[in-house]
Amino acid sequence: FFLAKKYKKNFLVKMSDPKPTLAHGGLPACLDATLMAELKQTADALCTPGKGFLASDESAGPWLRAGHAEAKKVPDNKDNRGAYRSTCFKAPGLSEHISGCILHTETLYQEDAEGNKMVDLLNKQGIIAGIKLDKGYDKKKGLAGTSIGPLGHQETFCRGIDDLQQRAADAYTQGARFAKWRNVLQIDPVKGLPSDLAIAEATTNLARYAAICQSEGLVPIVEPEIVPNGSHDIFACAAATERVLAAQFKALADANVYLEGCLLKPNMVKNGLTGPRASPEEIATLTVQALKRTVPPALPGIFFLSGEMPLDVDNEEDATINLSTMNAMFKNLPWHLSFSYGKAMQKTAIVTWATGYLAGTPAAENAAATQKALVARGAANGSANKGEYKPGSCASVGTEGNIQQAAGPY
Repeated sequence: FFLAKKYKKNFLVKMSDPKPTLAHGGLPACLDATLMAELKQTADALCTPGKGFLASDESAGPWLRAGHAEAKKVPDNKDNRGAYRSTCFKAPGLSEHISGCILHTETLYQEDAEGNKMVDLLNKQGIIAGIKLDKGYDKKKGLAGTSIGPLGHQETFCRGIDDLQQRAADAYTQGARFAKWRNVLQIDPVKGLPSDLAIAEATTNLARYAAICQSEGLVPIVEPEIVPNGSHDIFACAAATERVLAAQFKALADANVYLEGCLLKPNMVKNGLTGPRASPEEIATLTVQALKRTVPPALPGIFFLSGEMPLDVDNEEDATINLSTMNAMFKNLPWHLSFSYGKAMQKTAIVTWATGYLAGTPAAENAAATQKALVARGAANGSANKGEYKPGSCASVGTEGNIQQAAGPY
């Protein structure tokens, strides 16, 4: 016998005599049925219509990832990170558009200036807390035997599997109910990137993470991100995306991951940063086509990352338009097609907060303006989840002040 520790109900499961249920289907009875039910309940709640994720899991101050010259001047320290994030988590009406918030480890265990736990601020809003569990990758020492790609380093995979079981258990105890792990893949058609080796390593790594998270009660977000760096066209991205997603769901099946309690965070199918530009309709068509060819309908939700964009493109607006175009063009898909945006959800809010901070704007006034910007973009993306966003209807800082941000781990 072993003691199933989730949910504090001490379910005893006889290892030599597993008892599968209808929910298990063809899966081995590794997960307790009650655990599976809670995973599904969490995943379904995260897929509430009109809602998506706020990705607030940057390892440094969000203003350093915003790609904005003025915002970058704010000192990066724990107090400032906590001040900005608690301002966001207290935004009135945020939960009308946000079902889950992905946190960095620092934030999961952090309190605001008044002593409130960050997780409690989210829970008070009705927002489910999540945790980024990968430990990033080493740009200096990539995957041995692979070529250097457009990011300027070898192909990679993220670290952190060795102690993941305990970190996942600790995160659950702290209040997290879902998790995220990102692996990065690069495109270079001439060099044959992403290589079969990198795809196998990244997808197997993600599948192992997903199985471990589910065993500890966390719904795993699986994120095999194909970065847009390079001069390739959209068709090269389509080919790479289909290869990666096909391998990813084979790996998840091999790891006996319960798909009804799992989520996907993929890249949209887009051209390279310096490649011939595709229209929102082309992006929507090739993205949904790739999903239809590779993603089982048992998976409840797909939450796109926005991805890096050229400096003359409004990241927030384009990400919202691309998502809305997909949902407008393709109705009755088997998955909740939504957003998991960081910069594309926060850029105007970040710039508002940072410039107010630097100008000495009274804290309450600056917080109100920041929250207004964040909720507005949340509403825009919520409309995009329904295919109803009207381009230009949400205020944005646009491209003024854009600077190149660092690529790679975050």
